Amino acid sequence: MTSTPAPAGFRLLATGQGLSWFGDAFGPIALAVAVVAGGGSATELGLVLAVTMAARLACTLVGGVWADRVAPARIMVVSDLVRAASTLGTAAYFATGQDRPLALCALAAATGGAAAFFGPAFTSLRPLLVPASRRHAANATLNILQNGAFIAGPASAGVFVAWAGAPWAFVLNAVSFLVSAATVAAIRVDALRADRTGMLAELREGWREVTSRSWLLAGLLAATAYHAAFGAVVVLVDVIAVRDLGGPTSLGWISAASGAGGLLGGVVALRLPPSRPLLVGWPCVALMAVYAAAFAWPGTLPAVVVAGAVGFGGLMYFSVCWDTALQDGVPHRVLARVASWDILTSFVAIPAGNALAGPLAHAVGAGRVILTAAVVMALASFAPMLVRGSRDLVRAGAEPAPAPVGVAISP
Repeated sequence: MTSTPAPAGFRLLATGQGLSWFGDAFGPIALAVAVVAGGGSATELGLVLAVTMAARLACTLVGGVWADRVAPARIMVVSDLVRAASTLGTAAYFATGQDRPLALCALAAATGGAAAFFGPAFTSLRPLLVPASRRHAANATLNILQNGAFIAGPASAGVFVAWAGAPWAFVLNAVSFLVSAATVAAIRVDALRADRTGMLAELREGWREVTSRSWLLAGLLAATAYHAAFGAVVVLVDVIAVRDLGGPTSLGWISAASGAGGLLGGVVALRLPPSRPLLVGWPCVALMAVYAAAFAWPGTLPAVVVAGAVGFGGLMYFSVCWDTALQDGVPHRVLARVASWDILTSFVAIPAGNALAGPLAHAVGAGRVILTAAVVMALASFAPMLVRGSRDLVRAGAEPAPAPVGVAISP
């Protein structure tokens, strides 16, 4: 089969976002180094991270409304420019030796709030750049680029911060936002805009679109439970790896395997697009439960490394399938608002799991908590399969398997 080249708009988006994702990896490392080197405490660092997340939580649904009201590319450009300015402000803050936590938190809030507008708009723009039959391949390509950036970015950031210092790492991150803004601004695409009926009315319309689709509502409810359990796992796997599996070196091996598995999952999704994305995707995301359980049993580094590669491969394969399902199954005029509800479930649930991990582990032991979290993740992954809409949703451009005689398939 001969592949056709990607449309120019998608190539611009992929180039800009690949560089932006690489630059994003510099921000967290630069922030941690700058705060600690400047005499700050873990409390100060945690406060800045919490403010960033709070701003994203507060603005995500509003961002979805505006991305449906206005051309999504325009929202993305403005978001990138705001983040470039706030990141340059952060660079200046640390370069001049400032000691005003409120000012730093204000910069973090601007960055987080702008990111909340960017996410739904990015989801809305993607299906406008490729034919419906190529959405899955486009999503897989972006997934591969993102995972590649997340593998190469942190290592490069660590070296760069050690060589040039944290302020210059923030400058590089800001430049990556400007590159993203420039590439998105160069994209020419027509988008239907939603009628303005008022913020609350438009939010309610977005939620009605979620609840009117059984596969989507089941998916968001399952994702909330899944992400809460995953939030606990994220905390406990680091503790167990450092304490019981060999220290920072083992954590490095696990991270490398997880990143490589995620990259492979994106490649497999690109090469093997399923005709029914959720029928295949939900069982794949259940593989992350195997990764979590491997820390409790057998609890050896080789087993955890292999499970990490398999689990994150399944997670990334599911991510591509879910993105495709949203783009195929939701009208574009409300896609950004639906995406904002999807994003919000993750933002709410993961920090909740992060916060509960420590107290629960202290009360009943880390092994029991991580096994319980693995069970919750597995159940949450398979639960949407009980909904017929999850099983029957067909990818645009794919030929569904014939239904048994006398059995109708829901649209």
